Amino acid sequence: MKLQIDNLSKSYGDRKVLDIDALTIKSGLITGITGPNGCGKSTLLNIISGLDDEFSGRITYNNQSLNSKITENMTYVFQKPYLFKRSVYENIAYPLKLRKISLKEIDKRVVSIIKAFEIEDLKDKRADRLSGGESQKVALARGMVFEPDLLLLDEPTSNIDPDSIGIMEREILNFNKNRNSTIIIVTHSIGQSERLCDDVIYLEQGRVVYR
Repeated sequence: MKLQIDNLSKSYGDRKVLDIDALTIKSGLITGITGPNGCGKSTLLNIISGLDDEFSGRITYNNQSLNSKITENMTYVFQKPYLFKRSVYENIAYPLKLRKISLKEIDKRVVSIIKAFEIEDLKDKRADRLSGGESQKVALARGMVFEPDLLLLDEPTSNIDPDSIGIMEREILNFNKNRNSTIIIVTHSIGQSERLCDDVIYLEQGRVVYR
């Protein structure tokens, strides 16, 4: 999914937090958004996702304005994920049930992605009782399981152990390679952006400084 951003402006009162003249996010690539705290990274992701519609300017998705079909084919994985008070399996299966996928196909996909994320031992555990790193792996698996065209990630590996980071980064790369989905990842880590991203956008005071 290709994104085109034009004349985007976002303010909180008198403080302008985003001021982007033009920005293209290429289809099928992993694009990183980085920059100092408060530069507008998460705000930009919220606007792209449709969670924040109080801005001026225009964003198109494959040359279309945001609509229900586009929304159904994107997902947003937050830095602090919210998981249902149900099993890990049920949490991951949820977006597939929403899309009325057959039970047989749901089971196939969920079992496969649980194995890929190396969380088989968590399958039947209550998701709201997991550790931070476990929760983030489950949230990313849930975001990927229905194979969205646009995957938005806000600091998905912050404050977790190196082994879990390695697993999550591997699966992000595999997902992009196998699905050719567009992935946008907000990260503070220069190393992570170098490992994962085809393109990097650097924001400073709401403006694109370089990419």
